[in-house]
Order: sequence, then C-alpha cells, then structure tokens
Amino acid sequence: MKKIAILSDIHGNIIALEKVVRDLETRQVDRVFNLGDHVSGPLWPKETVCFLMDRDWIHILGNHDRQLVNQAPRCHGLSDSYAYKQLSGIELEWLRSLPPSMEIQKEFLLIHGTPSSDTAYLLETIEHGRTRLAAQYEIEDRLGETKSRIILCGHTHVPRIVELSANTLIVNPGSVGLPAYKDEVPEYHVVETGSSRARYSILEFANDCWRAEMIAIPYECHKAAAQARKNGRFDWEIGLRTGFIQ
Repeated sequence: MKKIAILSDIHGNIIALEKVVRDLETRQVDRVFNLGDHVSGPLWPKETVCFLMDRDWIHILGNHDRQLVNQAPRCHGLSDSYAYKQLSGIELEWLRSLPPSMEIQKEFLLIHGTPSSDTAYLLETIEHGRTRLAAQYEIEDRLGETKSRIILCGHTHVPRIVELSANTLIVNPGSVGLPAYKDEVPEYHVVETGSSRARYSILEFANDCWRAEMIAIPYECHKAAAQARKNGRFDWEIGLRTGFIQ
C-alpha cells in the first residue's frame, strides 16, 4: 500500500460521505480505513450503513457502534436510539461483526479512541468545558505499551497530525459527518472545528516516509442540518451548519 484514505465519525451523514468518496476516488488510493462511529445520529443511518456494507474498506467499531449492538435499546441515548430504530437485523449484524481495533502489516494500528478505550480521547484533553491538544506525556501515557509506527484514531472529530518521535506518527482525520458536538462524558464539554466541511485524510508513502494530508470538503450541509432539525436535534442542526455549537 502506497496511498491510503482515512475516514472516521461519519455518524449517518450519507451526503457528506458521498462527497468525500467522490473526492477520494480522484486520488487513486489503494485502501480505505474507516475508524468507526458509522451511523449513530439523527440523519440517515440506514442509507449510510448500506453504503458502507457495499464498500471493500477496512472498518472498525466506534463507541457508538458498540453501544448500538451491545446495549439494551432502553439504555441508548438519543443518537443511538434513532439509528437503532432505523436499522434491520442484517445491518446490525454487520456492525456487530466489526473489530474494535486492527493492526495491519505490523505498521498501522487502527483505533477509535485510545488503545484501551473507545470512549477516551487520545490527542485531546478536556479543560474548562472545551478540548485542547493533549501534552506529549498525556498522549504517551494513553498509548501505554503501544509500539505501532502509525496510529490512526478518531472519536474527537478534530483533525490532527501528531509526531511523538521519528518513529511514531498519529493521525486523526477529523469527522466526515459531524464537525461540532457536545458531550457529557467524562464531563460536559463541547468540540468545535469551526467549519461545516466534511473531513478526511490521505496517507501517502513517498521518499521513504509516510506523508499525511488533511482534506476538508464542502458539501450541502444545509440538507444535513435540515434533517437534524426535522428529527428534533437542534444541537446537531447548529453544529452541522456552522461547525460551532453556539
């Protein structure tokens, strides 16, 4: 593999995903890695999962995917509950079949959050209700004994490229489908990227090293915002339209 597309946190936003796929198809990538949280949210979960099931991509579970298939429906939050009600047994079984992480060619480690938790942030730390770039020692502590050369993570929806050393590259591609959100875990905080664009990354091996490129694609975000509003999620409507929460 010389060129890889990295996607994460689609959250049922099929129109953003389709725009991203049209873009990456022009870049002649060898593989696509998809880092989880595929469908949860008030948008188009069924259409999204059917699209993904037809793709020859490498997929792993995100925390919302795990909750969808492992939690009792009565325990679901609003985003998981909406998605669960839209999906068939076959689609839920496909999600259930996905691994929580994956190591590829002893070089790439695909995770959603950290190596030990799909609900923890690897590259961000929460302070005063917002996130900041984690300190190097914080990231190293969260990685534990992980020794992979290239670590690919999602979960925070914030695109970042971090190099801990000459031998460790960490890439979070950002979110395809949700550029801003608020959460109560582990404490109340907001995450904002400041743009409505759909995001993904390209890794390319050239001149004996891997180069990472962050890509932000404009799409018809007003349609996604309208769908969120239709389903009573005004927080998602604002986030999808603006990349901010307030």
